[in-house]
Amino acid sequence: MDGIHNHADPQYWAKLRLVADTLKGIQGPIVVVSHVDPDGDAIGSSLGLARALKALGKQVTWIAKVPRYLSFLVKEGEASPPIERVAEGTTLVVVDAAEPSRVEGAPVEGFVINLDHHGTNPRFGNLAVVDPSKAATCQIVKELIDLLDVPWTPELATVVLTGLITDTGNFRFSNTTPELLRTAADLIAHGVPYAELTDRLQWRPPEYFISLAQVLSTIRFHFGGLVVSAHMPPGDYEDDSDDYVGQIRYAEGSQLAVFLRQRGEDVKVSLRSRGGVSAQAVAVKLGGGGHVPAAGATLRGVTLEQAYPKVLAAAEEELRRSGYLEPA
Repeated sequence: MDGIHNHADPQYWAKLRLVADTLKGIQGPIVVVSHVDPDGDAIGSSLGLARALKALGKQVTWIAKVPRYLSFLVKEGEASPPIERVAEGTTLVVVDAAEPSRVEGAPVEGFVINLDHHGTNPRFGNLAVVDPSKAATCQIVKELIDLLDVPWTPELATVVLTGLITDTGNFRFSNTTPELLRTAADLIAHGVPYAELTDRLQWRPPEYFISLAQVLSTIRFHFGGLVVSAHMPPGDYEDDSDDYVGQIRYAEGSQLAVFLRQRGEDVKVSLRSRGGVSAQAVAVKLGGGGHVPAAGATLRGVTLEQAYPKVLAAAEEELRRSGYLEPA
């Protein structure tokens, strides 16, 4: 798995202080963006940083396509539409994007600051703070906001806490560390309505449950139940792929959950793993990336029928590597 660096960055605090000092000194415009199909961590970290920079008096544009279930976090007019080019003198801050091709809303050009926690991130940009030991990019952004000396408000703390909640599966996943729980406690202490927030993050429109029923009808088990798969049947359904793969990952005995969805001429693959199986390794074999327990890829120019054998072949290779299947 060349190019993957899942270890903590020993220079993390020095790099983060450099980013904080750089952001404090910027006089020109700042554009903050994240990745395509943004989740709670992407929205929480990018919006949280944008709000903090605005509190410092910076000229900030936050570009995001906010999914319906996270729209309650965003004020009217706060999100801006995509731009085709970054104006000269603008600082582009890319948050929670594993690679430049995953960035949505602006081309990766000009002076670029890269903040992320994906081990597959190539550390692009003029300044990069990438630490895969952090459970969420919101954890990095929280520590950056502290270095910026921005006063915490309930609105600011709520969006940053959102990323910690969603990227740890409500503090259930293996990336839930004592450090992360202390960070969450700090944020809650700033006035976050925690019970209300965690409840609201689970809301989905009626259409979601209709499409979930369709997804569950496609479930299949492979390699003696070690892999569980499902896909989105053709149709116009609510797009919450992470939710769907999160539903099937709890099949007893499964070590890898796979969810596929046709998007035009491509197939999006979402992966979740446990027990020493690396979703990241499977995703990398398919041309994608992510984390060891959660990753994804996009297969270009294929149908669902063509995608399944490719995904299952990559899954089989990883099951053999991790000892669940005998070597070939």
